[in-house]
Amino acid sequence: MAEVKIAGLIEGGKATAGPPFGPALGPLGVNINAIIGEINKETSAYAGIKVPVEVIVDNVTKDYTITVGSPPTSAMIMKEINIKGGAKAKGEIVGNITIEQLKKIAKSKESVLYGKSEVERVKQVIGTCNSIGVTVEGKSPKEAIKAIDSGELKV
Repeated sequence: MAEVKIAGLIEGGKATAGPPFGPALGPLGVNINAIIGEINKETSAYAGIKVPVEVIVDNVTKDYTITVGSPPTSAMIMKEINIKGGAKAKGEIVGNITIEQLKKIAKSKESVLYGKSEVERVKQVIGTCNSIGVTVEGKSPKEAIKAIDSGELKV
């Protein structure tokens, strides 16, 4: 079985028959529009965020599989609180996020986060907030984690 792998980074729900997939799929004799449509369907939840996508085509049977990776946690945080970029300098605050928003992100990244519980996964996402200058419920990320551990903040 001869497989061809095509990978690219595309904005969720906005794959086209242009690069990176169209030119690579064309010579393989597969239905490009069907594959692009399926990619867009599978990535629609990530609208506004670039996500890694891999298409594997069996060169003989023309069967294909599409694998959608998880976008970076920082990109999901910035999209959730509607900011364009993280802090430019250490200590700069660019936004604030709620526990509910963090839970939503942790749930969507459940398969790639290492935490065994929802609380552990939310705390992992909070760690990313620290590096991009986002506060949690008005607290620094480190204070927020302490507040979760003490029971002051509920996940």
